[in-house]
Amino acid sequence: MDAERMLSVLTVKDTKQGYGAFLELERLSEESDDLYPYTERFADMVSDRAWAVRCRGFRLFCKQARWDGDGIIDRCLDRTLAILEDEKPTAVRQALAALLDVVPYKRTLWPVIRGRLEAMDLSRYKDSMSPLIQKDIQTLLNAMQ
Repeated sequence: MDAERMLSVLTVKDTKQGYGAFLELERLSEESDDLYPYTERFADMVSDRAWAVRCRGFRLFCKQARWDGDGIIDRCLDRTLAILEDEKPTAVRQALAALLDVVPYKRTLWPVIRGRLEAMDLSRYKDSMSPLIQKDIQTLLNAMQ
């Protein structure tokens, strides 16, 4: 399946098909900059109604950081970080893990990321999820030392 087709499948209701395409796109993003031209499209996905689409978009957005010579990540990061306030704790945890793909390549964005992490309100999540999210936050903060 070509990249355009996989990108169109990312937002379909069939989660199995969408997730399969996502995994392939994530793998491609690790290997080359072929998907870098779609970085802004990935950023736009973060505002989708479906939480799975929001997560996929953010994760693919973050994967492009290593290829970002044009500053797209820098320009779009603030609005994509809205995912850190997602109602779904699973989305938040995936987003925090995805930011580990940004940190090594975008040191200048560390203050923005730190600021958003410090502003997070974990009281909105169940007691069983808050400690896990806090641990994810600490892992990310440690990566920025």
